[in-house]
Amino acid sequence: MEYRKLKDQDQDGASAPEDVESLRGKPISAVGPVERTKWKRKSIVTLALTFLTSSQAILIVWSKRAGKYEYSVTTANFSVEALKCALSLAALARIWSNEGVTEDNRLSTTLDEVGVYPIPALLYLVKNLLQYYIFAYVDAPGYQILKNLNIISTGVLYRIILKRKIILKRKLSEIQWAAFIILCAGCTTAQLNPKSDSVLQTPLQGWVMAIVMALLSGFAGVYTEAIIKKRPSRNINVQNFWLYVFGMAFNAVAIVIQDFDAVMNKGFFHGYSFITVLMILNHALSGIAVSMVMKYADNIVKVYSTSVAMLLTAVVSVFLFGFHLSLAFFLGSTVVSVAVYLHSIGKVQR
Repeated sequence: MEYRKLKDQDQDGASAPEDVESLRGKPISAVGPVERTKWKRKSIVTLALTFLTSSQAILIVWSKRAGKYEYSVTTANFSVEALKCALSLAALARIWSNEGVTEDNRLSTTLDEVGVYPIPALLYLVKNLLQYYIFAYVDAPGYQILKNLNIISTGVLYRIILKRKIILKRKLSEIQWAAFIILCAGCTTAQLNPKSDSVLQTPLQGWVMAIVMALLSGFAGVYTEAIIKKRPSRNINVQNFWLYVFGMAFNAVAIVIQDFDAVMNKGFFHGYSFITVLMILNHALSGIAVSMVMKYADNIVKVYSTSVAMLLTAVVSVFLFGFHLSLAFFLGSTVVSVAVYLHSIGKVQR
């Protein structure tokens, strides 16, 4: 797939704003072809990410047999990174064939440019491994709810890390900050457990893991977005390639540390099933969709795609796993939907 080069349209304040929020309220006829292309591209990757995210937790739970993973989760993670790397190379090969090799799409780079990728790669490694183990304490809909805790971490880190960066000259509006708080309240409400002495359905271990995952996901997401948008003309597939190369390296170390004996005795793909393969494919496409959102939209869009996916996961889980839609879950989901709407109408302050 070919990607249109992005230019920094914030320079000198002379060019049109690049955010979809700036196009809201304008008739389609009043929007230029470049803005329409960006709006369509952002909408497509956001919808794709929502679908992929909603099926992610379901496939992880479905890949279990008798409540256990018969495959090595470290090899599954490595396979995801390898597949993402291969897809990025395939996209680059097509671009090289059509456009030739340019300064912005060549793989060769400098140490300064590539040296920033190990940090998010390591953070994503820990976060991705934790998402397998958290299912010992939560079900698929509960997992999607707790993932929304990264709303706060993402918003705060946006403010701390990116507020003074030239690459992102903006801050969140009061409405969007309020949406953060409302969304987190909705997540907590959906976890209320009226049928037990325990106030919340998820035990303390699950909450701790969810908070750690939220911090890791928030920091890695904001940091990666800063890297990607620091050089907007750089082809996204080149940036993805180097991120996934480091992801493969760190996952290879994790295999040696955690599953070396199992891999040597049973094989790299021991315990894999058709659902496992679908899960790996889902994770790979989700990772690429996330990077596309970061390149052409922003990390907050990624967070709210995850929030909408919570509702879809709950509905599907009713039919696949017999999940019970309680009043608390329904009310919490409604609050989350309101928060998503508030964010969508919140104007970005420049």
